[in-house]
Amino acid sequence: MKTLSNAGLYLRLLRHVAPYWRAFALGVLGMVIVAATEPALPALLQPMLDGTFVHKDPDVMRWVPIAIVVLFVIRGLATYLASYSVAWVGNKVVTDLRNAMFGRLLTLSAPYYNDHPSGNLISKLTFDVAQVMSAATGVLTIVLKDGLAIIGLLAWMLWLNWQLTLLSLVMTPLIIVLVRVISIRLRNSSRDAQQAMGDITQVLQEAIEGHRVVKLFGGQAYEAGRFDGQVNRVRRYTMKQAAAAAVSVPIVQFLAAVALAVIIYLATLQSSANQLTVGGFVSFITAMLMLTAPLKRLTSVNEYLQKGLAAAESVFELLDQEPEPDSGTMVLARARGEIRFEDVAFSYGSAAQPAIDDIDLTIAPGETVALVGASGSGKSTLASLVPRFYHPTRGRILLDGHDLEALRLESLRANIALVSQDVVLFNDTVAANIAYGTMNGAAEAEIVAAAQAAHATEFISQMPQGLQTLVGENGVKLSGGQRQRLAIARAILKNAPVLILDEATSALDSESERHVQAALETLMRGRTTIVIAHRLSTIEKASRIVVLDKGRITEVGSHTELLAKAGIYARLYRIQFESGTVAASPELKKHQ
Repeated sequence: MKTLSNAGLYLRLLRHVAPYWRAFALGVLGMVIVAATEPALPALLQPMLDGTFVHKDPDVMRWVPIAIVVLFVIRGLATYLASYSVAWVGNKVVTDLRNAMFGRLLTLSAPYYNDHPSGNLISKLTFDVAQVMSAATGVLTIVLKDGLAIIGLLAWMLWLNWQLTLLSLVMTPLIIVLVRVISIRLRNSSRDAQQAMGDITQVLQEAIEGHRVVKLFGGQAYEAGRFDGQVNRVRRYTMKQAAAAAVSVPIVQFLAAVALAVIIYLATLQSSANQLTVGGFVSFITAMLMLTAPLKRLTSVNEYLQKGLAAAESVFELLDQEPEPDSGTMVLARARGEIRFEDVAFSYGSAAQPAIDDIDLTIAPGETVALVGASGSGKSTLASLVPRFYHPTRGRILLDGHDLEALRLESLRANIALVSQDVVLFNDTVAANIAYGTMNGAAEAEIVAAAQAAHATEFISQMPQGLQTLVGENGVKLSGGQRQRLAIARAILKNAPVLILDEATSALDSESERHVQAALETLMRGRTTIVIAHRLSTIEKASRIVVLDKGRITEVGSHTELLAKAGIYARLYRIQFESGTVAASPELKKHQ
């Protein structure tokens, strides 16, 4: 995001207020009325004192009390109108910004999520954007209402006694310099506090999501220490803000008190010379004292402004992120499923060593190809390139002869289904998790058919509300095998021609694996399937097995052919056999 000045940031915030200008105009009208009636009270004091106590005027005695009551009724109604209207606009702006930020999050690329902790992103949408409201509407309210009130009171003071009024303004340059110096410190500490709040959210999220590990490994003290450290960081930054904000108010009040003392002394001299009446003196002093409240708010408004501008920087930094590149224009209705890698290489960020390199591979429509290799060999990276979660740094990938970069993302991903080891379920019903996204609105019969094909109806029928049962956060109420079968049902319902299975059975027990494997065989039938597997027993029936080592293809062939080669695959298979993970095949015995 390009760096904006304070004025630039504020103008950008006000553009989000513009759609609600009618409601905001009502608020401004209320503020104008409140500000306009501000000097009315000291103005009423002069005729009340001079006419009542000095001249004993009966007419003044009657209408001044009535005027005071009417004045405060008008001020009360106007204050309500201003406060409610501005609060309504402010909350609408925050809602719009949150929706815009969430919408942008949904379009960001995988590398962005890799580089930004989820806790900090959550903090932007919860904490930072709330701070923006104080700058978008709250600050404007104070500046407008109190600014107009100060102008009105000063105008009345000038009319009463211009010499004393001008004397009261000599402290203004000193106050401006003070506010400028303090604003820099407030802005920096506000920015640091918002970053620290994001870190608090991150620690909190990790502790909640990993509560089982925390308890089992005795990590309570460690997590409490982490949380305490982050909380104290926020406290330190908040106290810096408080110190900077607190020091400005007494200094401004001291300067005002000095001016007030001098003015009172000169006013008494004028009064003794009959240049100032009792009513005029009381009215002037009252107006001057009434100036202190709006002046105090105006001098402290800088604290909220700097907090809001620092938050606006954070909000706009997210809004200005480029979404996933989607320059493709071609729409592919339903792919046949041929995938071709041509001299493909990919590196993460600025890594010197490519994650995959020199990949040349063609997968025929309906073929099942398994990717095998040690951890870090590039299996998941290669599979992630197909739905364009990442983009090759060299070479190209084609689907049915079309470069993936030429296809619209929506069209490409509509042809791909994914089932991974880390199943993602939402805190919604079973039916909503199966018919998710573009499948939302599918007929119940279709959902049931997908669940049956995924061998999921057995446990769904035992749930309290069947398909309408809530599964909890990320399916916490389900077992690992049940979560996997719901993910498979989701993929079956999508009916995409290309399927990616990423370690779909690696974390399951034998009974769950049997159900899941049967469901996968149903799902894979007639689809181009890329299988990533550590458990080699699950891929023996694959059309071809591609062995990766340090990001390069080293072996390609069927299970029998690769065992006969006695290479990397045979060594991996032998290790799993010795550990009891797989049963010995005749080919393995033959080559032992």
